[in-house]
Amino acid sequence: MPLVEVKVFKDELTSEQTQALIQKITDAVANVTSPKLRPVTWVVVQEIKDGNWGVGGEALALAEVKKMVGWVG
Repeated sequence: MPLVEVKVFKDELTSEQTQALIQKITDAVANVTSPKLRPVTWVVVQEIKDGNWGVGGEALALAEVKKMVGWVG
């Protein structure tokens, strides 16, 4: 039973984006391993609130990460 954990900032993804992510990750696991694993592939999308993760010793918020990667939308 594959288990894939994805961590994103709280409110980074819409419900539709989360569902699409789960479907595509499940597809990838089934394509790389075996289609028989599709029904038992678990995908957990965990939302982390602003300030609860960081890089380079600094806690970050979603807005700061968007600036770092040049994503305005």
